[in-house]
Amino acid sequence: MMATFSMASMTDVIFLLLVFFMVTSTFVFPTALDINLPEGTEQTPSKPSTRVYIDSLGSLSAAYADGERIAMTDSVLPQFLVTSLTQDSTQTAVAIYADRAAQYGRIVDVLNIGAANGIKMVLATRPGATAPVVVAPAADADTQTPVIK
Repeated sequence: MMATFSMASMTDVIFLLLVFFMVTSTFVFPTALDINLPEGTEQTPSKPSTRVYIDSLGSLSAAYADGERIAMTDSVLPQFLVTSLTQDSTQTAVAIYADRAAQYGRIVDVLNIGAANGIKMVLATRPGATAPVVVAPAADADTQTPVIK
């Protein structure tokens, strides 16, 4: 007599293992920053009226609408941002104007302040931003070749 092998029990075991691993595993979400960077050649339809400035030394200042810039500290900035957003119900974001020489960590600190208070932050760029062209000397001393870095 010939023995038969049923695959039904094998598929049951595989299904149970799949369910087990799906239930016991944790879903890992990437810890990335949500940043909406505007294009260098395009303009956004609405510009945020609240602005945070970070200079090359890492000092903060902020302005609302057409007001003058006010020096800020990390402890005062959240209250300023929340107050300025509640004054204008149409405003949904805050623009960050950071100097090119500002440390990246300082910019992330300001983004974290906004995230902790549920505020959407937008990094501002200059229009028409392109890669700098550096002229490097070629083999022939009379000609130069542009090199994009």
